[in-house]
Amino acid sequence: MSAVLKDPTTELRPMSLDDLGKVVAVEHSAYSHPWSEGILRDCLRVGYSCWVCLLDGEIVGHAVMSLAVGESHLLNICVGPSWQGRGLGRRMLRRMFRVASEHNADTMFLEVRESNRSARALYEGEGFVEIGQRREYYPAERGREDAIVYARTLVF
Repeated sequence: MSAVLKDPTTELRPMSLDDLGKVVAVEHSAYSHPWSEGILRDCLRVGYSCWVCLLDGEIVGHAVMSLAVGESHLLNICVGPSWQGRGLGRRMLRRMFRVASEHNADTMFLEVRESNRSARALYEGEGFVEIGQRREYYPAERGREDAIVYARTLVF
């Protein structure tokens, strides 16, 4: 007798106001200094490109990006801890590449905590290059933490 294991169905779609409660829950589960519901609500209000990642209909991640005059800035990409390491962050990042390109952006920028080795490996594996640092950019358990600034040319 053999068992058939079903892979979860993954969906990426634009975020709505109705998603905010679950998005905030994922944000709080993943980060020591999460974005608030108000910040996420403002991102939707001003028209940032906000997306959710669903597995079998359940929100497990999200991404927020600003777009302006040929540039995109990935402001937040988050996957809930129990779903990390399964390629969902990479999938969302690649969607953001496509969305940015569709809006005529030719470069994507982002900042990441210096200590976030897994995110840095993802970004470097997707072609981002380090272009600088922002000293004491992020709040940390004890004081502040530097950010590494990355950029990637979007050519498809």
